[in-house]
Amino acid sequence: MFGRKARQDQARQADEQLMLACLPRLRRYARALAGDRNAADDLVQDTLERGWQKLDSWQRGSDMRPWLFAIMHNLHADQRRKPVLATVELDEAEAEAMSAHVMPTDRGLALDLEAALQLLPAEQREVLLLVVLEEMRYEDVAATLGIPAGTVMSRLSRARERLRLLMDGKGARPDAAGNSALKVVK
Repeated sequence: MFGRKARQDQARQADEQLMLACLPRLRRYARALAGDRNAADDLVQDTLERGWQKLDSWQRGSDMRPWLFAIMHNLHADQRRKPVLATVELDEAEAEAMSAHVMPTDRGLALDLEAALQLLPAEQREVLLLVVLEEMRYEDVAATLGIPAGTVMSRLSRARERLRLLMDGKGARPDAAGNSALKVVK
């Protein structure tokens, strides 16, 4: 009986280490999804909490990252459905800390890219971030988001094209409902 308990404890500790190893990527993806550090931290916290509670549903021996990203995706989708007024307050120290990470010549581009990412439809942004930022395979993205691999490829293609247009200044303007409409000038 004692040996079984020790094996269970070791397995739980190994699972915990795998989960912790995913933390930097979870944070990065959450930040890109949420667009706000506090909301991203909350999303990561909720993801880890839900993952820990449902650890028995993870197939031991498989890659934990897509499983955790699926949890995060579902939590984020649930949060998007709730009407929330988001505000961000930066004090001088935070603003300086953020600007210190970007070279002055790259600052405008980084801010433009972040703003352009937020203009993409959520479905396209999620796929783009998982493939490009997290370097996940199409099959893993499909499993994470619960969509066919072909849908992943088409959303990725549309996201890349829309992002290119936005970065070239030929992009979107929000309509009355707050949705961005893509305008192409010929």
